[in-house]
Amino acid sequence: MLRARGDGLSRVIGAVGQAENQAESYVHGHAESVLRSHRWRTAENSAGYLLEWLRPGLDLLDVGCGPGTITLDLASRVAPGVVVGVDRVEAPLAEARLATARRTAAEQPVPVTFAVGDVYRLAWPDGRFDVVHAHQLLQHLSDPVAALREMRRVCAHDGLVAARDVDYAAMSWYPPVAGLDRWLALYQQVARAAGGEPDAGRRLLSWANRAGFGQVTASASVWCFATPADRAWWGGLWADRVTGSAFAEQTLDQRLASEADLAGLADAWREWARAEDGWFAVPHGEVLCRP
Repeated sequence: MLRARGDGLSRVIGAVGQAENQAESYVHGHAESVLRSHRWRTAENSAGYLLEWLRPGLDLLDVGCGPGTITLDLASRVAPGVVVGVDRVEAPLAEARLATARRTAAEQPVPVTFAVGDVYRLAWPDGRFDVVHAHQLLQHLSDPVAALREMRRVCAHDGLVAARDVDYAAMSWYPPVAGLDRWLALYQQVARAAGGEPDAGRRLLSWANRAGFGQVTASASVWCFATPADRAWWGGLWADRVTGSAFAEQTLDQRLASEADLAGLADAWREWARAEDGWFAVPHGEVLCRP
């Protein structure tokens, strides 16, 4: 892939500014339990389908970058290429900048800049980046096709747009815990009320085709939590999320559940995490798209 050159990148970043509000809202918010999950994500466990296409010198835009753990991993693979991480709000970007500073202090510098931005109106010229990446973003958008078109616009003509999203309806677990069935139904209801599509993984190929890409390659991969440590981590963070995150606030505001109901869902997550034979699979859809 050829690098799409563009002057004044830092000037453009400074002009991004606060994104305009869209119809959707981020169902998880940025509570500690949410960022705990995001910090765990790496290029290896969350963008493996993309890695073989990366090489030094490519410029990369990571849309919906959150605290930047995937962004920094991707940057290490394309250095000295320019990498920009964009998120809709400032809160997770402060943590991303700290992580970048720590790597630099440890003499592992990576050329990354973080900025607030809007996936529907990206602040870069046509064809600016060789790779445009989004992880767990499209599921939260009211118009994922429009977002993919905008990602396509800023991608070089011989570049690559990569997206990966979970499919909540395809999640499965053992042993059966009735409270987790109730959690899944409630989560889907809240996510759709917020303007998103929680079963996005199965729709990525369709959305990419509708966005007008010339070539789309679809795949899938799974997170699996089955060791005692994994169960404690995954079950614990979701127990915290259902009672102390934006998801909990939206659920209560919409009167979809009571505080007692949410406490019961947290107990269900802890029950699953204690099971010696507990197993949880989180399937994801993936697409690699050529403009």
